[in-house]
Amino acid sequence: MSWLNFFETKTQQKHPFGRGINANISPHEEELFNKSYEAFENKDILNAYEYFFLSLENFTNKQSNQNILIDKQDPHQLKFTLFQGTAKIEGYVTSEFFYAEAIIIKKQDTHVALKRYVLERNYQLTYAYYFTDDTYVKLKLYHDNITMNPHKIFFPLRELALNADFDKEYLKFEFTHMTLEDIEHLREVPKTELRIKYDFLHIWIDQLITKIETFPPNDNAGMQAFSYLNFLFKVDYLLVPKYEIYQKMSKKIQEYFSNETSTTEAKNEELREYIYELRSMSFENFQEKFYDAKYTFNPTEKTSIEEINNFINESIIKIRWYKNNRYNQIIPTMYKYIAFYLLYNYGLHPVTKELLHTLVEIQNPDFFKALGYHTLYDEKTNTFSKKTIISKIEETITPYQERFKSLEPFGNKLNFSSLNEFSNSFYIQLKHLNFEEV
Repeated sequence: MSWLNFFETKTQQKHPFGRGINANISPHEEELFNKSYEAFENKDILNAYEYFFLSLENFTNKQSNQNILIDKQDPHQLKFTLFQGTAKIEGYVTSEFFYAEAIIIKKQDTHVALKRYVLERNYQLTYAYYFTDDTYVKLKLYHDNITMNPHKIFFPLRELALNADFDKEYLKFEFTHMTLEDIEHLREVPKTELRIKYDFLHIWIDQLITKIETFPPNDNAGMQAFSYLNFLFKVDYLLVPKYEIYQKMSKKIQEYFSNETSTTEAKNEELREYIYELRSMSFENFQEKFYDAKYTFNPTEKTSIEEINNFINESIIKIRWYKNNRYNQIIPTMYKYIAFYLLYNYGLHPVTKELLHTLVEIQNPDFFKALGYHTLYDEKTNTFSKKTIISKIEETITPYQERFKSLEPFGNKLNFSSLNEFSNSFYIQLKHLNFEEV
């Protein structure tokens, strides 16, 4: 299994969740990647790229998502199309060079502020760069194939795809009257699903406000912070908004963690104001902030197991402090916060990612039930679908045991006495997952 397999996701939900790829990569990814490497070494450039592109293909229920398309009609040239959210990357390969581009907007729609943004972006990018032709502003990538291999093209192509998608979403948010180009591949989210998401947005806000009212009047800034941030992480992962909601929300989260001069109270107030802004959004406005799309690359870099375990350890220590000081109101939120934080910020191994998603399903049963999923936990009776949960954990881990001999299912080691105890035991077992290759 190659380095690219790290980002494979086995989960086959009926809906996309979070910002990563909600699909499986090719079961032959490692073989295709190795063939690409060999073909590059033998200067068989067109076949090398074909193997490389096929290694990027992902699947849902064993059916190709057609996130990457290949055209071999010309024996001297390989054409391709790759999808990444709002971005549609088209290009071609010859024996001498590789070229790819993504259309962003029409040239006639540009103005001084937008041109300034594009120029600044050119200084920030490593491989790709902006240019204009007679009609469009485009982001492009050019490489010669003299010393090319799969590693050398993966990261430049990933940069092109991720930044074309990000910039199209950002420009749509920053310049509201601007029309994005080349987005015919985006699919509408069913209105019934959007109504469910809109309703739950309001349910969660009402629950948040009610919960904060139960906090002690003094010394509650930390509890409010966890509550507000958990809400935003939950909206991002479960509702998966795009455009304005995503841009504003991610900016609020980034500013919260990066602003070292402001007090916790002041930062909490910023988050509270934004949450009330979401609360006042009409359904008509809300439904314009969503779409379904194909994705080829994950946006987050791989995170070490040690860093993930350190975060879990630190979070559990904070939970113990709240328990010891009898601030029990915040404990359930803290257990949910850990999973959402990890899914938002870290590039997770597919096993860890899928296990955390299972935990999120258990912790948010009403939302998943509304979307048509089987309930794994009943909040009213405090009962778990124990056999199903144990089975899901085993199905997640078993496919990877051939590579990781010490990786073992842990369903029977979980504490099913309450949701808090279950979550605590779940995180402890996550820390003990052994990904050492033998």
